[in-house]
Parts: sequence; structure tokens; C-alpha cells
Amino acid sequence: MKNIAVILSGCGVYDGSEIQEAVLTLLAIEQQGASYRCFAPNIAQHHVINHLTGEVSENDSRNVLVEAARIGRGDVEDIVELSEQEFDAIIFVGGFGAAKNLSSFALDSDNYSVNELILTAAKSFASVEKPAGFMCIAPAMLPLIYSDGIKGTIGKDNATAKLITAKGLTHIDCEVSDIVIDETYKVVSTPAYMLAESISEAAMGINKLVKYVIALCH
Repeated sequence: MKNIAVILSGCGVYDGSEIQEAVLTLLAIEQQGASYRCFAPNIAQHHVINHLTGEVSENDSRNVLVEAARIGRGDVEDIVELSEQEFDAIIFVGGFGAAKNLSSFALDSDNYSVNELILTAAKSFASVEKPAGFMCIAPAMLPLIYSDGIKGTIGKDNATAKLITAKGLTHIDCEVSDIVIDETYKVVSTPAYMLAESISEAAMGINKLVKYVIALCH
């Protein structure tokens, strides 16, 4: 049975992991006959968003690992405990947490960086050529993990794609129901809620991504 590391960035689309993307990913992994373990960095969220109003909760602070445990039903581990030797592949779920907590893409525009804990984990898989999946806005991290020219997609948002291509991504426009595959680096990406207008639409690309990532496993 293949074992997949799933990386979360909190809980909630506006300040953490996109919950529907996360649940769809975990479901798809099981449906493909594989297993998973969830990980998140033990760091403070950039900020907390009231998901009812969309406003920043000025006096609220939350921890990414603690919030991610909501999605994992308590079963989530600190990313410093992640050993690529125990896994066949890694998948990064989307949501603004990927651009605020795992990286600074939403904050620093073309000067963005990837959190060192995340970078170390991602590169440990890349260095031994194990497959990886990135969805929604998470592909913004690709050119900082892999070499210039890595192929990926965030959908069809040209302005956003331009910022990422400036870092070295070869961006390929993609429908919500499809995936982009970089066979050289064994990286699969899909737009998910960068384009999806329903959970059913998000599921189409995520299911394909999970299936292909597992197929790339040795």
C-alpha cells in the first residue's frame, strides 16, 4: 500500500487549508487504495479571518498545526517529524494558508518565499525523485522547491501566473477538471478552487491529481 504525506496549512479557505480540497484529497487517497498521514508546521497563522464576514479578527491568533488538527480529526503531526523515507509521495492542499502560512506569496508578491520547514520537507521528496501533488495556489511554491522550468498550473489567472513564472515556473493554463504533469520532476498540479465553482468541480481535478501521483510512485 502506498503511503502519502498530506500537507495542511490550517483550517479554513481564507487563512488556512481549503477544507473541501483537503477532505476530497484524503477521500481520493483512500479510494485509490493508499493511506495517508497529515502534517502541518507548528507555527502561528499569519492572521485569522472571520469566515462569516471575511474580515480579519484583530485580537485573535491561532496555530497552524492546532487548526489543521480540525481537518485531521485530531490526527495531524508536526512537519518536523516528517521523514520522506516513510512515504511514497507528498501532496500539498490549497487554500490561502498555502500562500500566507506555508509561503508568503499572498503577502510579498514577486518577492515571496517558502517557509523553511515546508521547504525542507518538500525538497526531501524532490531530492529522491518522489512524486508530489500541488493544488489551488500551492503551485506558487514549485519554482522555489524545484529547478527553473518546472511545469505547473494555478488555472487561468494570468496576473497570478505571471508572478510565479517570474520565479521560474513554466505555467500551463488548465481547466478545473484537468491536471498538469511534469514528468521530469514527477509533479502534478490542478487548479481546484482557483477555478472551481462547486465541490463537484473541485473533485474532478483533485481525483485525477491523486490518481496520477499514486501512479507515479515506484
